[in-house]
Amino acid sequence: MASKWLRYHFGMSPSPRASLRFGLLTAILLLAGCAGAPRDDAGGTWLAAWASAQLEQAPPADAPLPWRQPLRDVSLRQIVRVDAAGRALRVRISNLFGAEPLTLGAASVALVDGVVVNAASLRSLSFGGRREVVVPAHAEIWSDVIEFAVPRQADVAVQMHVQAGPAQASMHPGSRIRSWAVPGDRVGTADWPEAVAQEGWRHLAALDVRAARVLPVLVATGDSITDGYGVPSGSYQRWTDVLSRRLMAEKREVSVINTGIGGGRLLRDGLGPNLVSRFDRDVLERTGATHAVVLIGVNDLGVSHRGRPTTPESRATLLAEMKAGFTDLAQRARSRGVCLIASTVMPYSGSGYYSPQAENEADRQALNAWLREPGRFDALVDFDALMRDPARPAFLRAEVDNDGLHPSLAGYRVMAEAFPVEVLDRRCPKVSAP
Repeated sequence: MASKWLRYHFGMSPSPRASLRFGLLTAILLLAGCAGAPRDDAGGTWLAAWASAQLEQAPPADAPLPWRQPLRDVSLRQIVRVDAAGRALRVRISNLFGAEPLTLGAASVALVDGVVVNAASLRSLSFGGRREVVVPAHAEIWSDVIEFAVPRQADVAVQMHVQAGPAQASMHPGSRIRSWAVPGDRVGTADWPEAVAQEGWRHLAALDVRAARVLPVLVATGDSITDGYGVPSGSYQRWTDVLSRRLMAEKREVSVINTGIGGGRLLRDGLGPNLVSRFDRDVLERTGATHAVVLIGVNDLGVSHRGRPTTPESRATLLAEMKAGFTDLAQRARSRGVCLIASTVMPYSGSGYYSPQAENEADRQALNAWLREPGRFDALVDFDALMRDPARPAFLRAEVDNDGLHPSLAGYRVMAEAFPVEVLDRRCPKVSAP
């Protein structure tokens, strides 16, 4: 299979929104044996339009009453922004981490106009033809398909009446948007004046749409940098949100799905499951996935030395394990025909949380050098080269830095504006593992 190295130079001219001065970014893409995306001549196809990664979350002791776990006779309204237009949809309910069944008495969807649920659009969901459903422990289920026209970048309210929830919710706390809870069964109504707000999606894993034709689906995954640390609630300023709007402005029909987890690591569980363990579920099995971008590793490196001494042997072992983990992701993606776009690990020496020493920074540099080697992935985007300070390569540039570890809102915009969208025009064939 022929491979070709293509080098892209992105001239970083000032953005009127960010008022930043950029240097040159060199993004190196290895496009391996790619062909054009297949067309759907049957009149429609299913695509992931929104998704979140599930994790196990302990109930906060001071949660307001409607939100206290286990949920009992509570209606939830959760807002998601879909990134693909369709004329029908289905919703995936999750009880992945629950040790007891999740019982829903009813569920519905509606379009959201600004912050107001459009009552005229409210539609009931069913499960196997029934209004109610019991989701077994450690399971996820799809709703039945409903005809429901939804435009790209529309906000959709998913409402569910939780009759009885497990002690341990399956959720995504980093929603960066408020959800709502109210006692009783209110999923058939749009007006919830007494509802109580809280951030996080609970028991909600995905929303697919039936689109007019096959389109690229890019699944972005990783840690808090992808999950959107520091993004104000409801502002949609994660780097993937900005990328979605950029693609739409450029008239590129691509669905961008975010399955990042704050505190996530490649190899070991952090605030959520490690990426190696969840890669199939959260990335490769997303409906219609064609591309994936993985930005992870800073927490693996940082946790290894936070509050404890390291040795040359322990650091060498970690690097070897991380290389094996990335290699495993690449092989699994190729076996599914998903183009894997890896990213270099951005600087974090300005972080007081991890406070890396010279030897830890050398490990980051060594890992990035390995990630950049030709042939390891279908593509590589060099976020390290984009975001580092040329005068102090172990630090983020001041104009893109939030806290020494995470990008600022301007930094997230820089990442989205520099992302090499040309790679999304290619498709990667399935390649059997050697």
